[in-house]
Amino acid sequence: MTLPLRHFLLALSVVAIWGSNFVVIRWGLDAFPPLLFAALRFTLATLPAIFFLPRPKVGWRNLAAYGAFVGVGQFGLLYLAMRSQISPGLASLVIQTQVFFTLLLAMRMSGERVQGFQWLALTMAAGGIGVIASHTDGSTTVLGLAMVLLAAFSWSSGNIVGKRAGAVNMLAYVVWSSAFAAPPLFALSFVVEGPARMGEALQHAGLGAWAAVLWQAVGNTLFGYGAWSWLLSRHAAATIVPMALLVPVFGMSCSALLLGEGLPPWKLVAAALVISGLAVNLLWPRMRGVLRPA
Repeated sequence: MTLPLRHFLLALSVVAIWGSNFVVIRWGLDAFPPLLFAALRFTLATLPAIFFLPRPKVGWRNLAAYGAFVGVGQFGLLYLAMRSQISPGLASLVIQTQVFFTLLLAMRMSGERVQGFQWLALTMAAGGIGVIASHTDGSTTVLGLAMVLLAAFSWSSGNIVGKRAGAVNMLAYVVWSSAFAAPPLFALSFVVEGPARMGEALQHAGLGAWAAVLWQAVGNTLFGYGAWSWLLSRHAAATIVPMALLVPVFGMSCSALLLGEGLPPWKLVAAALVISGLAVNLLWPRMRGVLRPA
Protein backbone atom coordinates (compact mmCIF):
# COMPACT_ATOMS: atom_id res chain seq x y z
CA MET A 1 0.00 0.00 0.00
CA THR A 2 1.40 3.39 -1.02
CA LEU A 3 1.45 6.13 1.59
CA PRO A 4 -0.09 9.51 0.71
CA LEU A 5 2.64 12.13 0.55
CA ARG A 6 1.45 13.90 3.71
CA HIS A 7 1.46 10.65 5.67
CA PHE A 8 4.89 9.73 4.32
CA LEU A 9 6.26 13.11 5.39
CA LEU A 10 4.68 12.70 8.83
CA ALA A 11 6.31 9.28 9.27
CA LEU A 12 9.61 10.69 8.04
CA SER A 13 9.38 13.56 10.52
CA VAL A 14 8.80 11.10 13.38
CA VAL A 15 11.85 8.96 12.56
CA ALA A 16 13.90 12.13 12.02
CA ILE A 17 12.90 13.35 15.49
CA TRP A 18 13.65 9.98 17.06
CA GLY A 19 17.04 9.82 15.33
CA SER A 20 18.14 13.42 15.94
CA ASN A 21 16.95 13.11 19.53
CA PHE A 22 20.26 11.47 20.46
CA VAL A 23 21.99 14.78 19.76
CA VAL A 24 19.44 16.55 21.96
CA ILE A 25 20.15 14.04 24.72
CA ARG A 26 23.85 14.81 24.46
CA TRP A 27 23.15 18.56 24.78
CA GLY A 28 20.88 18.02 27.78
CA LEU A 29 23.50 15.92 29.56
CA ASP A 30 25.83 18.92 29.54
CA ALA A 31 23.45 20.60 31.98
CA PHE A 32 21.74 17.80 33.90
CA PRO A 33 23.10 14.62 35.48
CA PRO A 34 21.73 11.59 33.60
CA LEU A 35 19.19 10.21 36.07
CA LEU A 36 17.79 13.64 36.89
CA PHE A 37 17.53 14.40 33.16
CA ALA A 38 15.56 11.18 32.61
CA ALA A 39 13.32 11.94 35.60
CA LEU A 40 12.53 15.42 34.27
CA ARG A 41 11.78 13.98 30.82
CA PHE A 42 9.17 11.56 32.16
CA THR A 43 7.70 14.14 34.50
CA LEU A 44 6.96 16.46 31.58
CA ALA A 45 5.73 13.50 29.53
CA THR A 46 3.20 12.85 32.31
CA LEU A 47 2.16 16.38 33.25
CA PRO A 48 -0.15 17.89 32.21
CA ALA A 49 -1.08 15.31 29.51
CA ILE A 50 -2.29 12.76 32.07
CA PHE A 51 -5.21 15.06 32.93
CA PHE A 52 -6.44 15.07 29.32
CA LEU A 53 -5.95 11.43 28.34
CA PRO A 54 -8.11 8.71 29.96
CA ARG A 55 -6.25 5.86 31.58
CA PRO A 56 -5.88 2.90 29.21
CA LYS A 57 -7.94 -0.14 30.18
CA VAL A 58 -5.01 -2.12 31.54
CA GLY A 59 -3.95 -3.03 35.05
CA TRP A 60 -1.80 -0.79 37.20
CA ARG A 61 0.89 -3.49 37.36
CA ASN A 62 1.17 -3.48 33.58
CA LEU A 63 1.57 0.31 33.50
CA ALA A 64 4.11 0.20 36.32
CA ALA A 65 6.14 -2.55 34.64
CA TYR A 66 6.23 -0.70 31.32
CA GLY A 67 7.26 2.52 33.06
CA ALA A 68 10.03 0.71 34.94
CA PHE A 69 11.43 -1.11 31.92
CA VAL A 70 11.29 1.80 29.49
CA GLY A 71 11.77 4.74 31.84
CA VAL A 72 14.29 3.41 34.35
CA GLY A 73 15.85 0.53 32.42
CA GLN A 74 15.97 1.87 28.89
CA PHE A 75 16.43 5.60 29.29
CA GLY A 76 18.13 5.57 32.68
CA LEU A 77 20.87 3.30 31.32
CA LEU A 78 20.99 5.06 27.95
CA TYR A 79 21.49 8.48 29.54
CA LEU A 80 24.13 7.14 31.91
CA ALA A 81 26.02 5.60 29.00
CA MET A 82 25.73 8.70 26.82
CA ARG A 83 27.13 10.90 29.56
CA SER A 84 30.68 9.83 28.73
CA GLN A 85 30.78 6.18 27.66
CA ILE A 86 29.36 6.13 24.10
CA SER A 87 28.87 8.62 21.28
CA PRO A 88 25.33 9.65 20.29
CA GLY A 89 25.60 8.22 16.78
CA LEU A 90 26.65 4.78 17.96
CA ALA A 91 24.06 4.87 20.76
CA SER A 92 21.32 5.46 18.17
CA LEU A 93 22.56 2.39 16.30
CA VAL A 94 23.18 -0.02 19.18
CA ILE A 95 19.85 0.68 20.89
CA GLN A 96 18.09 -0.72 17.80
CA THR A 97 19.21 -4.21 18.87
CA GLN A 98 16.05 -4.11 20.98
CA VAL A 99 14.37 -5.59 17.90
CA PHE A 100 16.39 -8.79 18.27
CA PHE A 101 16.02 -8.96 22.03
CA THR A 102 12.27 -8.59 21.57
CA LEU A 103 12.31 -11.39 18.99
CA LEU A 104 14.24 -13.75 21.26
CA LEU A 105 12.07 -12.99 24.29
CA ALA A 106 8.88 -13.51 22.29
CA MET A 107 10.22 -16.77 20.86
CA ARG A 108 11.18 -18.02 24.32
CA MET A 109 7.77 -17.19 25.76
CA SER A 110 5.84 -18.72 22.87
CA GLY A 111 8.09 -21.73 22.41
CA GLU A 112 8.55 -21.00 18.71
CA ARG A 113 11.87 -21.66 17.01
CA VAL A 114 13.99 -18.94 15.43
CA GLN A 115 13.74 -19.26 11.66
CA GLY A 116 16.62 -19.24 9.19
CA PHE A 117 16.22 -15.65 8.03
CA GLN A 118 16.05 -14.53 11.68
CA TRP A 119 19.34 -16.28 12.45
CA LEU A 120 20.85 -14.50 9.45
CA ALA A 121 19.53 -11.16 10.73
CA LEU A 122 20.84 -11.84 14.24
CA THR A 123 24.25 -12.84 12.89
CA MET A 124 24.54 -9.67 10.80
CA ALA A 125 23.57 -7.42 13.70
CA ALA A 126 25.90 -9.28 16.08
CA GLY A 127 28.69 -8.76 13.56
CA GLY A 128 28.02 -5.03 13.62
CA ILE A 129 28.13 -4.96 17.43
CA GLY A 130 31.36 -6.94 17.27
CA VAL A 131 32.89 -4.34 14.95
CA ILE A 132 31.97 -1.60 17.44
CA ALA A 133 33.35 -3.61 20.39
CA SER A 134 36.67 -4.04 18.58
CA HIS A 135 37.02 -0.30 17.97
CA THR A 136 36.26 1.17 21.38
CA ASP A 137 38.20 4.35 22.00
CA GLY A 138 37.92 7.50 24.10
CA SER A 139 34.41 8.32 22.85
CA THR A 140 33.02 4.78 23.17
CA THR A 141 33.97 2.19 25.77
CA VAL A 142 33.12 -1.46 26.36
CA LEU A 143 31.17 -0.36 29.43
CA GLY A 144 29.17 2.14 27.39
CA LEU A 145 28.41 -0.48 24.76
CA ALA A 146 27.29 -2.95 27.43
CA MET A 147 25.06 -0.34 29.09
CA VAL A 148 23.29 0.49 25.82
CA LEU A 149 22.82 -3.22 25.09
CA LEU A 150 21.24 -3.57 28.55
CA ALA A 151 19.08 -0.54 27.76
CA ALA A 152 18.01 -2.26 24.53
CA PHE A 153 17.16 -5.43 26.48
CA SER A 154 15.10 -3.39 28.93
CA TRP A 155 13.29 -1.74 26.00
CA SER A 156 12.52 -5.19 24.57
CA SER A 157 11.13 -6.27 27.95
CA GLY A 158 8.92 -3.19 27.86
CA ASN A 159 7.78 -4.22 24.38
CA ILE A 160 6.64 -7.59 25.74
CA VAL A 161 4.76 -5.88 28.58
CA GLY A 162 3.19 -3.44 26.12
CA LYS A 163 2.09 -6.32 23.89
CA ARG A 164 0.28 -7.88 26.82
CA ALA A 165 -1.65 -4.63 27.25
CA GLY A 166 -3.46 -5.39 23.99
CA ALA A 167 -4.99 -2.83 21.66
CA VAL A 168 -4.81 0.44 23.60
CA ASN A 169 -4.24 4.09 22.81
CA MET A 170 -0.44 4.02 22.74
CA LEU A 171 -0.06 7.73 23.49
CA ALA A 172 -2.22 7.44 26.60
CA TYR A 173 -0.38 4.25 27.56
CA VAL A 174 3.00 5.98 27.35
CA VAL A 175 1.77 9.02 29.29
CA TRP A 176 0.24 7.00 32.12
CA SER A 177 3.19 4.61 32.36
CA SER A 178 5.54 7.61 32.52
CA ALA A 179 3.99 8.41 35.88
CA PHE A 180 5.65 5.23 37.17
CA ALA A 181 9.01 6.05 35.59
CA ALA A 182 9.61 9.51 37.07
CA PRO A 183 9.50 8.72 40.86
CA PRO A 184 12.10 5.91 40.84
CA LEU A 185 14.33 8.00 38.56
CA PHE A 186 14.15 10.92 41.00
CA ALA A 187 14.91 8.52 43.87
CA LEU A 188 17.90 7.02 42.04
CA SER A 189 19.15 10.50 41.17
CA PHE A 190 18.90 11.50 44.84
CA VAL A 191 20.91 8.44 45.93
CA VAL A 192 23.43 8.21 43.10
CA GLU A 193 23.88 11.82 41.97
CA GLY A 194 23.11 13.48 45.30
CA PRO A 195 20.78 16.32 46.29
CA ALA A 196 23.56 18.91 45.98
CA ARG A 197 24.25 18.03 42.36
CA MET A 198 20.54 17.88 41.58
CA GLY A 199 19.92 21.30 43.11
CA GLU A 200 22.90 22.85 41.37
CA ALA A 201 21.80 21.51 38.00
CA LEU A 202 18.23 22.77 38.44
CA GLN A 203 19.46 26.15 39.62
CA HIS A 204 21.91 26.76 36.78
CA ALA A 205 20.10 25.11 33.87
CA GLY A 206 19.56 27.59 31.05
CA LEU A 207 16.83 27.84 28.44
CA GLY A 208 18.70 25.47 26.13
CA ALA A 209 18.80 22.77 28.80
CA TRP A 210 15.09 23.07 29.56
CA ALA A 211 14.37 23.09 25.84
CA ALA A 212 16.19 19.73 25.62
CA VAL A 213 13.97 18.34 28.40
CA LEU A 214 10.86 19.72 26.72
CA TRP A 215 11.91 18.26 23.38
CA GLN A 216 12.36 14.85 25.01
CA ALA A 217 8.88 14.96 26.50
CA VAL A 218 6.82 16.76 23.86
CA GLY A 219 8.66 16.17 20.58
CA ASN A 220 10.06 12.69 21.12
CA THR A 221 7.34 11.20 23.34
CA LEU A 222 4.00 12.96 22.85
CA PHE A 223 4.30 13.94 19.19
CA GLY A 224 6.43 10.95 18.19
CA TYR A 225 4.29 8.24 19.74
CA GLY A 226 1.06 10.08 18.98
CA ALA A 227 1.83 10.52 15.27
CA TRP A 228 3.25 6.98 14.93
CA SER A 229 0.15 5.46 16.55
CA TRP A 230 -2.08 7.58 14.31
CA LEU A 231 -0.27 6.32 11.22
CA LEU A 232 -0.42 2.69 12.38
CA SER A 233 -4.17 3.04 12.91
CA ARG A 234 -4.61 4.06 9.25
CA HIS A 235 -2.03 1.94 7.43
CA ALA A 236 -0.71 -1.60 7.60
CA ALA A 237 2.20 -2.02 9.99
CA ALA A 238 4.27 -3.45 7.12
CA THR A 239 3.93 -0.07 5.39
CA ILE A 240 4.87 2.12 8.37
CA VAL A 241 7.27 0.11 10.53
CA PRO A 242 10.09 -0.25 7.93
CA MET A 243 10.63 3.50 8.08
CA ALA A 244 12.00 3.01 11.61
CA LEU A 245 15.13 1.65 9.91
CA LEU A 246 16.00 5.29 9.24
CA VAL A 247 16.30 6.15 12.95
CA PRO A 248 20.01 5.22 13.24
CA VAL A 249 20.65 6.84 9.85
CA PHE A 250 19.32 10.14 11.18
CA GLY A 251 21.06 9.54 14.52
CA MET A 252 24.51 9.02 13.05
CA SER A 253 24.10 11.76 10.42
CA CYS A 254 22.93 14.39 12.91
CA SER A 255 25.67 13.46 15.36
CA ALA A 256 28.26 13.87 12.61
CA LEU A 257 26.83 17.20 11.40
CA LEU A 258 25.97 18.82 14.73
CA LEU A 259 28.50 17.30 17.13
CA GLY A 260 31.36 16.52 14.78
CA GLU A 261 31.26 12.79 15.51
CA GLY A 262 33.56 11.04 13.06
CA LEU A 263 32.30 8.42 10.62
CA PRO A 264 35.36 6.27 9.92
CA PRO A 265 34.93 3.19 7.68
CA TRP A 266 34.52 0.80 10.61
CA LYS A 267 31.49 2.75 11.89
CA LEU A 268 29.89 2.65 8.46
CA VAL A 269 30.54 -1.11 8.26
CA ALA A 270 29.00 -1.60 11.72
CA ALA A 271 26.00 0.51 10.76
CA ALA A 272 25.55 -1.38 7.49
CA LEU A 273 25.61 -4.73 9.30
CA VAL A 274 23.16 -3.73 12.05
CA ILE A 275 20.74 -1.95 9.71
CA SER A 276 20.93 -4.80 7.18
CA GLY A 277 20.13 -7.25 9.95
CA LEU A 278 17.15 -5.15 10.98
CA ALA A 279 16.01 -4.96 7.37
CA VAL A 280 16.27 -8.73 6.83
CA ASN A 281 14.31 -9.42 10.02
CA LEU A 282 11.63 -6.88 9.15
CA LEU A 283 11.30 -7.16 5.38
CA TRP A 284 12.09 -10.78 4.50
CA PRO A 285 8.71 -12.24 5.58
CA ARG A 286 6.96 -9.60 3.49
CA MET A 287 9.18 -10.22 0.46
CA ARG A 288 8.72 -13.98 0.83
CA GLY A 289 4.97 -13.48 0.78
CA VAL A 290 5.23 -11.43 -2.39
CA LEU A 291 7.58 -13.87 -4.15
CA ARG A 292 5.75 -17.08 -3.27
CA PRO A 293 2.77 -16.53 -5.64
CA ALA A 294 5.19 -15.65 -8.43
